[in-house]
Amino acid sequence: MLTPVTILTAAGTMLVLAVAMALVLGWANRAFHVETDPRVEAAEGALPGANCGGCGYVGCSEYAEAVVLGGAAVDLCPVGGPSTAGKLAEIMGVGLEEKVPERPVVHCNARLEDRLGRRPYEGEESCAAANMVAGVQGCAYGCLGFGDCVAACSFEAVRVAEGLAEIDYEKCVGCGACARACPRNVISMVPFRHSRVVVVKCSNKDFGPEVKKVCKVGCIGCKACERAMGDYFRVEENLARTAPEKFEPSLDFGPVLEKCPQEGIVFLGLPGAEGRDGVAPGRVEVEFRTTVDQAEWRG
Repeated sequence: MLTPVTILTAAGTMLVLAVAMALVLGWANRAFHVETDPRVEAAEGALPGANCGGCGYVGCSEYAEAVVLGGAAVDLCPVGGPSTAGKLAEIMGVGLEEKVPERPVVHCNARLEDRLGRRPYEGEESCAAANMVAGVQGCAYGCLGFGDCVAACSFEAVRVAEGLAEIDYEKCVGCGACARACPRNVISMVPFRHSRVVVVKCSNKDFGPEVKKVCKVGCIGCKACERAMGDYFRVEENLARTAPEKFEPSLDFGPVLEKCPQEGIVFLGLPGAEGRDGVAPGRVEVEFRTTVDQAEWRG
């Protein structure tokens, strides 16, 4: 049976221990306290919280810290756009330069029926896996169509129709996740100063006869576009490219679209926009770097 003395002793001991622990914790809080910049929390609050990685950082928290503590640019968030960049610039007390938004472009125009030399594939249905298998389809530069880009997009802005990836520009925020997910680098980020752009939907650098063996709609480097509109189109490495820095709103692309035998020159962007809408005046060098260009051939 516990006596009053025992109970009081136990209670006193617990009280002493509690006071001692409080003193230790208070000392530790002061000794190990790390000062945090209040701007980090403010910057994180200004970000949309999408954690898409489009800024180049793991998530919004890491980007906020990079802006405040690491001097990262304030205009890297594609989801928040100019409004978020403006808020971050205000928090950091810096100026903000105009930045042209970027959107993804799929540099392939071939649906399943247009692809020649395609054979059945029974492996894992992902572009990354299929890209490791030689001869899945004749064109080594084309879209594989297994939807890695669809899975990577957090905004449901990408779909695969008839084996070809398509971008819904009304939903797209330009995070670049689809471009990073494409193992063949068929998708690239292109500046969209206006609602639409003119692009060549192909990335095959082979000579025309070889392209025709593997694709019905691939660019054959015929230079018809260059001859019709040499100030805007050029053919390099057997592939037509655009020179949007020379764009003028008055340009008529109709003749070029009619002359392209492969119908690979198209307008991309928001639906309903005028076909002669402009593109970014700065030169856009789309990187057509595919797995073929990176391969080391032996034999």
